[in-house]
Amino acid sequence: MSSATYPLLRPRRKRRLPRVSIGRRGRIAAILVLCAAVLVGGFALLHRQAPPDARRSLLASLTTLRAGNYSAARTNAQAAIAADPGLGIAHAVLARAYLELGDGLAAEAELTRARDAGVPAARLHQLQAHARLLQGDPDGAIDEAAKATPRYAGYATRIRARALAVQGDTAAAQATLATLLDADPQDAAAWTDLGRIRISAGDVGGATQAAARAVALAPGDPAALTLQGEVLRSRYGLVAALPWFEQALARDAYYHRALIQYAATLGDAGRYADMLSATRRALQAKPGSPQALYLQAVLAARAGRTDLARGLLQHVGRTLDGLPAALLLGGSLDYADGKFEQAAATWRQLVAAQPMNVAARRLLGAALLRSGDPRAALETLRPIGVRADADGYALDLIARGFAAVGDPGVSAQFLDRANMGVGAGGPAASFATTDVVGALQAAATDAANDPTYAVGVIRGLIGSGDTAGAVARAQALVAATPGAPAAQLALGDAFAAANRYPDAATVYARAADLAFDEPTMLRLVDALGRTGRAQDAATSLALYLSQNPQSLTGQRMLGHLQVATGDWGAAIETLEGIRRRIGNRDAGLLTDLSLAYAGDNDEAVSLRYARAAYALAPMNAAAADAYGVALAANGDVAGARQLLVKATKLAPGDTAIASHLKQLG
Repeated sequence: MSSATYPLLRPRRKRRLPRVSIGRRGRIAAILVLCAAVLVGGFALLHRQAPPDARRSLLASLTTLRAGNYSAARTNAQAAIAADPGLGIAHAVLARAYLELGDGLAAEAELTRARDAGVPAARLHQLQAHARLLQGDPDGAIDEAAKATPRYAGYATRIRARALAVQGDTAAAQATLATLLDADPQDAAAWTDLGRIRISAGDVGGATQAAARAVALAPGDPAALTLQGEVLRSRYGLVAALPWFEQALARDAYYHRALIQYAATLGDAGRYADMLSATRRALQAKPGSPQALYLQAVLAARAGRTDLARGLLQHVGRTLDGLPAALLLGGSLDYADGKFEQAAATWRQLVAAQPMNVAARRLLGAALLRSGDPRAALETLRPIGVRADADGYALDLIARGFAAVGDPGVSAQFLDRANMGVGAGGPAASFATTDVVGALQAAATDAANDPTYAVGVIRGLIGSGDTAGAVARAQALVAATPGAPAAQLALGDAFAAANRYPDAATVYARAADLAFDEPTMLRLVDALGRTGRAQDAATSLALYLSQNPQSLTGQRMLGHLQVATGDWGAAIETLEGIRRRIGNRDAGLLTDLSLAYAGDNDEAVSLRYARAAYALAPMNAAAADAYGVALAANGDVAGARQLLVKATKLAPGDTAIASHLKQLG
């Protein structure tokens, strides 16, 4: 059987096409048409429209960028680039998102890609300047900003001002922004930059005005909202700042700066679980974030997990070297591990950076004593020891230092002061300085734009006894920098040194309105108490604690006040909370607890606390008094009389102790 031939498989006959004859003109026309097609195609390739997905992602990136959701803007721009890698404008928008998120290195890489994709370099100079600044190159930022076209002059001017501030010329930075805002008072970003420069320079009043304008003009900008939170935290306290950080994060849930400020504030307010959650989000937003790792190290140290804390700090690397908070934590971990010389070396850096930080001096003094250098410890602690309100722990360290260098007489004097109780009734004093006034004045003249040196001169005048000169100099400083809390505090300290406590209270209240921190609160409460305004002092303390509920100093003052006013139940609750945090080695705390329980008719507990307080500080008049009261409540009248007589001899002017002896009969 022959194989079948299917029609579709049969060979076809070749058809001859008719020959078409074209002339010379036709050939030339065809060539021209072909050339035109090539040119049009090349132009289309150069100026092609992005595919639909890329266009939609780019539009979404621009929309979220304007809305203040910089993290979403970054993600959308990345999607646009994934859809069309050659879309130059998408690379430029991604660079802008990176800049808003503080990533200068990634921004610079995208700007390079934008130029390679055809975006004119003239449109990118201001962005390049911003990227250089974020990478720690203020000189390069200024040079690049100078190349910006007039269309982007405002942006470039802001970057130039910020670079000047980084270089230390805050006066020129503020003047540059002032000129810009005179020309365009609606520039919210410029107000934000001005506010941040002012708060960094200590001008909290000026920063307050700038932050308020920025938020009013750009209520959805996370940068402006975060600045407002930082300003309010400085002025009023932790709790007042939290809603502003939350508003910033409502706009951009992964805005790194807001997350870090939010986490730190939550931690200071005692909300540790929320703090940990915020740090984890910060690490999602910026993997390896040194600020987030540092805050987690603080959490670990607070929980007693020193190995974990040290490991987290090692992951931070050298990024935070020299920052006071990191120095404080690093030294604390070394001290806890018994590495006293390492702790002292770290805390020396902290004291050098913050010579008026009393807590840092106490820590350094303790580390130097434990490392076998008592003379250096005494030198470190001297500015605290000469204060009338020196705390008992610092005085005890000084006493141990003098004993170690072979001066038992002076050691005994400081030990007596330590046993008399915190402050021994002395006023809150300005920080002592050993520098010669003339040298301080010369330094202030050389740095006329830095008020820090002027404050040093005022403290020098106070230390030398020239209170009139200190008041005059401080008044001039306040007139020049009315928004600086440090200037107000210096004037208040000068008034206090001159025993002008009503004037000091007024000035301290102004300082508290600018920065209601612990040192300001202590000065204000002390001055109000010395002018007979006990209710105002109590109100100020309550306001401080409402914003800073974890403050040990504030809680300690509150508990003492509750004992003094006979609010026994509240006093017990407050003081027991403190004892759970710090332990049983504070004689003053145990004394107040004894009195509170005695007032609450719990004689057995009162006696137990009184006995422990007296064992810690047998020469402390308050401890002897509390022990006497507790013994009397438990029926030991003879023992009570012996202790109350001793207490009156230790504090002959204390009317409360005298009344207890009188009640005994």
